[in-house]
Amino acid sequence: MLDPVINFFEWIFDRIGRGVGYVIAACLWPFVTFASWTRKRGVIIKGAVSLVILAIVISYGVLIYQTQFWRGFNADYAQAYNFKERTTSPGEAIEGQEGRCGPSAIMQVAADLTDQNVNQNGWIASSLLYKAGLFGLDWKYTPWFDNKAAFQLGVNNIVRRTAFEAVDRLGRVRGTSQIDQSLQDARQNINYTEDLWYFSLDPFGPKSPTQTSYRAAVKNFLAFNAKLENCTALFDPRADNLLRFLDQMSNTMGSTSDILSKRIADSNAGWFDTRADDRFWFTYGQIYALNGIMAAARADFDDVVLEKNITKVWDEMTRQLRAALEIDPLIISNGAEDAFVMPSHLSTMGFNLLRVRANMTEMRDILDR
Repeated sequence: MLDPVINFFEWIFDRIGRGVGYVIAACLWPFVTFASWTRKRGVIIKGAVSLVILAIVISYGVLIYQTQFWRGFNADYAQAYNFKERTTSPGEAIEGQEGRCGPSAIMQVAADLTDQNVNQNGWIASSLLYKAGLFGLDWKYTPWFDNKAAFQLGVNNIVRRTAFEAVDRLGRVRGTSQIDQSLQDARQNINYTEDLWYFSLDPFGPKSPTQTSYRAAVKNFLAFNAKLENCTALFDPRADNLLRFLDQMSNTMGSTSDILSKRIADSNAGWFDTRADDRFWFTYGQIYALNGIMAAARADFDDVVLEKNITKVWDEMTRQLRAALEIDPLIISNGAEDAFVMPSHLSTMGFNLLRVRANMTEMRDILDR
């Protein structure tokens, strides 16, 4: 009685098996054909082919290593600076040390974050095999190799914002003093195209790779701090500058929350959404960088924070940033917001992001009174 049903399912699985076999055979056919052609050739051609294959294997090994091993990552890195122990504002003379002034915590953290991106780790977005993708398909459209790249881009996005504010407001007095050249160079270098390799087809010709400019930006940030320590540069920790700084960071998070919202609306594929992970890790990178940058801003603008009585709100923002870094799922899911099986990690990250933004907006309103 059940034989027709059993035969039907056997037929279905047989057809599925044959279909999978045809797909695999089609994918392997070019390689099998090439291997057969190589076996008929001389030692020189076989040796050249072997070297090419070895180079490809090593290159992919390096790509896997660079994308899967994250050096220098520490969710509590902001606390390691011990900014609460600082007693001197940026550019302020250090008591008992003639000709010595305090450095900027913001510039130090910006330099360290960029150093982590390009010196302690390889800059993924401009590496050749990452740019080549999977048979021409960008890695961000696949489940592999794009998480670290997205994280680095998120960190860099916050550092770029910081560099803009440093040039336009923090490193000068009310827009009337001269722009500091080290900060100007830092802004130019950190805003260099994020995915340039040593050679480009558009425009055609050799290029300076992205990581070279970012390494120069690290030196520029540190050079400005060296000037501050020698009392030859300016840093203006006024309330209106802090207001503008909070405004810019808040706008950045508003843009990111919109990106997350659109992805949530466009897909609810759960664990099978291959674009959810790069959105998640880009946001995570922003929060990781903000955790240090805002701790540094708290130190540089300490007098303003105390004067305007925004300590409690700032501490709450700090707790929210640190709590967001605890969200580290094994697989990023973009399920429906009311899903039972597949959660929406993008919604969770977006919620934490907006809570931080709300704290910043509240501090901005207090400063604007």
